[in-house]
Amino acid sequence: MAVGDNLTGTNRDAFLALKSIFDSYGLGSLAPDIVNYLQNGYSSETIGVLLQSTAAYKKRFAANEARVKKGLPALSPQEYLATETAYRQVMRAAGLPNGFYDKNDDFQKFLENDVSPQEIQSRVTAAANFIDSASSEQKALFSQWYTKGDMIAYALDPQRAAPLVGKAFTTAQIGGEAVTHGLGIDQNMAETLTEKGVTADQASQGFGVIQSTLGNDQKLAAMSGDSISGYDAMREVFLNDASVTKRRDRLASQERARFGGSSAVGAGSLGQSTAGQL
Repeated sequence: MAVGDNLTGTNRDAFLALKSIFDSYGLGSLAPDIVNYLQNGYSSETIGVLLQSTAAYKKRFAANEARVKKGLPALSPQEYLATETAYRQVMRAAGLPNGFYDKNDDFQKFLENDVSPQEIQSRVTAAANFIDSASSEQKALFSQWYTKGDMIAYALDPQRAAPLVGKAFTTAQIGGEAVTHGLGIDQNMAETLTEKGVTADQASQGFGVIQSTLGNDQKLAAMSGDSISGYDAMREVFLNDASVTKRRDRLASQERARFGGSSAVGAGSLGQSTAGQL
């Protein structure tokens, strides 16, 4: 005999209605509880409330407990399921394989942190855009500085993605732009530029300026027993490091003095020579 077959009349109707609802939640296992409550005279409305106290129900909608602790409203079963469905649609549309981010438990952290399907879509899009548009230099640096697991985590993890999904991709893009312009850069500097809000386009422009001036700056520095590195130039161009600007100004002043001094000696010598001949 199937669960509920011993019920008749309005109790059977109530059982079938409640079972249909809880089946849609993935909680068909609560059918015996529904029967028990009906046999004890509880109404459908009361049974619906009582079932929310069961371990099975709490596990199925586990994110709600965490949401309430964070001061977020608990989601109704309909809202909860609809959000899960939206997450799945984003994952499938992105071409993620079956078995990857398609189970209820996979979405629990998203729900706990009130991450909207639109936000998940933006993260997945950011990952896809990076893969589609990144240069070979950018991809190489991403692989060097981050792992494939990092990429997935940055795109999907609700705790880390908000501040890092853009950071990881932009950092790799900035690094790639530096390499493209013949400049060395490490992860720390690239991340510093990202944190300062430098975009890939701005990085390209700034590295272009550095590429065109660094060689001459380094020659002037060497003549004065000093040095200017690519990192010095980056701090000046992107981070407005006044100390580097002062050094460059000092070196330029020393060069002018050298040029002026040489000219004065030359002029004096010529004058003396002319005077002697005269």
